[in-house]
This record gives sequence, C-alpha cells and structure tokens, in this order.
Amino acid sequence: MFLTISTTGTPERPATDLGFLLHKHPDKAQAFSTSYGKAHVVYPEASVERCTAALLLEVDAVALVRRGKGKGRGGAPDAALAQYVNDRPYAASSLLAVALSSVFSSAMKGTCQAKPELPARPLPLRVEVPALPARGGADLVRALFEPLGWTVSAEPVALDTEFPEWGDSRYVSLVLEGEQRLADALRHLYVLLPVLDDAKHYWVSSDEVDKLLRAGEGWLPDHPEQKLITSRYLSRRWSLTRQAMERLELVRLAETDDSAVEEIDNAVDEQTDTEEKPVPLAVQRRDAIVGALKATDAAKVLDLGCGQGQLVQELLRDTRFTEIVGVDVSMRALTIASRRLKLDRMGERQAERVKLVQGSLAYTDKRLKGYDAAVLSEVIEHLDLPRLPALEYAVFGSARPRTVIVTTPNVEYNVRWETLPAGHVRHGDHRFEWTREEFRGWAGTVAERHGYGVEFVPVGPDDPEVGPPTQMAVFTVSAQNTKDQNTKEEKAA
Repeated sequence: MFLTISTTGTPERPATDLGFLLHKHPDKAQAFSTSYGKAHVVYPEASVERCTAALLLEVDAVALVRRGKGKGRGGAPDAALAQYVNDRPYAASSLLAVALSSVFSSAMKGTCQAKPELPARPLPLRVEVPALPARGGADLVRALFEPLGWTVSAEPVALDTEFPEWGDSRYVSLVLEGEQRLADALRHLYVLLPVLDDAKHYWVSSDEVDKLLRAGEGWLPDHPEQKLITSRYLSRRWSLTRQAMERLELVRLAETDDSAVEEIDNAVDEQTDTEEKPVPLAVQRRDAIVGALKATDAAKVLDLGCGQGQLVQELLRDTRFTEIVGVDVSMRALTIASRRLKLDRMGERQAERVKLVQGSLAYTDKRLKGYDAAVLSEVIEHLDLPRLPALEYAVFGSARPRTVIVTTPNVEYNVRWETLPAGHVRHGDHRFEWTREEFRGWAGTVAERHGYGVEFVPVGPDDPEVGPPTQMAVFTVSAQNTKDQNTKEEKAA
C-alpha cells in the first residue's frame, strides 16, 4: 500500500514545512509497527520548492489470515480463497487509514509545537494513491472528494492492459489536488478510504461513531453524501448509523443556530444521567472472580500473584471473606499493594482479615495450605512455559485449595483491538497467550492430573467469532478427593 502527500513552497514558506506538520524529519527514513504490518515514512524529495512524504504500508499477509477472516475483517467477500488471495496488502483500505491515524496522529489533530502557526495554514497539496478500491467507480470518488474542495483525478485501472475488452477493474488511481489544511486532508483520507473500499478489517463497535465524528468535524455534517459515508464507514450497521446521523444532525442544528452542541442537546442533566458507561475489562474480570468465589462459599482466599492488590481490596469489601492472603514475588508490588490497602491505617478487626506475603509460585510453600480458594488472575501467561508445571504442582498438588480460579487472555480476541500490532501480545511481559482450545487443553490436563473438575466461564463480551477477551477456568475438588490426597501425602511422609 502506497500513498504520497506533496506540496510546493517558496523561500519565505518552504515546502519542507511539511516535515514539521507531519512530525517526521525529511532526512530520516522511519518505520512504525501497526496492527497488521509495518509502516514506513520516507521523503523522495525535500527542497524549498517541493516536498513529498510517502507512506508505505507493508501488510503482514499471514497476520491477516490469522487475525481476521471474511468481509470487513481482512478478507475480501468475493472469492472462495479470499482469506489467502486478496487485495489487502496492495490496495488502499481501512488498513491504510489506521496507519495514517497512527503514524500521523499529531498532524491529524492539527498540532505542531515547533511551528504552531503552520497547522492553520492551507497548503497547495497533491495526494496520490496508486491503487484505491472504489465500489461505485470513479463517479463516486468524485462525489465524495469534490465537495471538500479537491480537484479529483480518478483513472480506472484496467483488469489487464493486454486485454482491454475485459474492461476496468474496481480500482482507480487517485490524484487529489487543492488548497487544504494538512489536518483536514488527513481526516478526509482517514474516513473516505475505507468508505470507498466499503469494508473494515476490524470489528466495528460503538466507539467507531466517535471516531467518525471526530474525523468528520467541520466537513461531514454538510457533506451531500453524508448518509452513504456514515453507513459505509460503520459497515452498514443500522443502529450505529442511526446514532451517528442523529449526532450529525445536532451538529448541523448547532451550527445553524450559532450555538454549542451542548446547548442544543440539553434535555438530560449529566449529573442525573443514568445511562451505563462501558465497564473496563479489569473490573469485569474482578467481578467475575468475586462472583465465582461467592458461588463456592469460600471464606479463606489466596490471591496468588496479587500484584498491586486490586483484587485483595475488592475482597476486603465483603465480610464473607474472613481471611485474604495476597502473595507476590515482587516486594515493590507488595509495597504498592500495602499503600493501596492503607494497611498502616487499617482498623484492628479489618487488619486481621488481610495479609501480604512474598513468595514464588514456582516452589511449594507450606504457608499456602489450608485455604478454601486460590486465585491466579492474569498470572500464568507471565511464566515461561517450562516453569508452568512447577506452578501447577505448587498450587494444585501441594497447596491444594478446594477451588482454584485461573484467568488468562484469549489471544483470539486480540484481533478486536485495532491498535494492537500484528503478532504482539497484550503486555510486554507475557511469555505466551493461549487460544480457547489451548487453555481448555491445559486446564483439562491439570484437572485430571490433580483430581479436580473444571468449568469455563467467559469474561467480557463473548464475541461469536473469537470468544471473550478473558477466559476463566474454575477448578473444584470434592471433599473425598481432598481426603484421599491428604491420606496419600501422609503415607508418603
């Protein structure tokens, strides 16, 4: 995928000011990781009279297959082998739009600390996109860009130049020319490239409405093709399209009345608004763990790998948990947890319920025996795989609580995070992240080996294609199995 932005200048206003606006030095070739590959920024020419910045996006074709299949998620809808053979690595699409917003984020926001006056200044710009999918043809390209002040050249690309009778493909070679602020030009491209392609490589959720309105500020409310742009950008999801159209109408009314949107849309007092806000995944995970602990009637709980003590703090709020022990190998984490819990100022009765201890989960520890339940929340993925059996034995074999709750990321869900680069895990310290099948296989083996039963619970939105963002396993052991195990250990001793 390839896109160039060019401008001309004079000694008083050199064309190389483009480098300040883009926050990319013309003398350097730079590379940036994106969701599905690597973006390169180079300047084929950089002089006072003319400057060109080129964005080259190298798409990881394997990541496309692994992380998204089907229409709107990386594959083309019009071929049986589309997940393997498609135009995604070569033609401008939402992949390139995301790269634009990631690599040129400051320019898109219209900020320039080095020369604050530049973002507000229109420049003579020329934008070239050699291969642009255009579902609707060159006429639609002109209908989208010309109302924004661009002079548009959209030349259809022939299916095969040696066989002109085959006609034109659905691709055009696009050239835009006009006096535009660079931030406006980038926002036009960010919205209209995926609109013309009529597909998204990632799942479209409600936050896409906010992205559309931010990028469309100042031009989308009055665009004659507003409805088509909104519908295609939101992957024709009717509920999201209606929501966006209603908010755009508010913007139009506010501009007509020379008022702020907040003054027009004032029917609900924000202080009394009861509309639910999205719950962070970490909160959903803690709620799921606490719910599972309550279901087992656990009173004495171990938080293994307690980190900064968020779960310990949550458990302390419920008096049914009479003894809570947080264990972590990091003294720094335990210090932060102690500060979070205000242990030095905690009342005596409350302090008797909680204890923080340093310990490694790779070794058996007599202090961990005799508890009703143990929690390993987002812990196992931080261990090297060869050390995992040691943790398994320390928890399931030696400490052997009645219930063990394990949560870990579902790597299949990573495709739903647009900003997560291809092949990357969610945290730099993660040694691995498992698919649902891998996690179930590991949990089943552990349960069988140590005499536990296991159930699996989704945490967070359970996507029909890739599952939930967090997967949780609840291991339980019967009283008889515990008795048998204790008998074996006594005989061995």
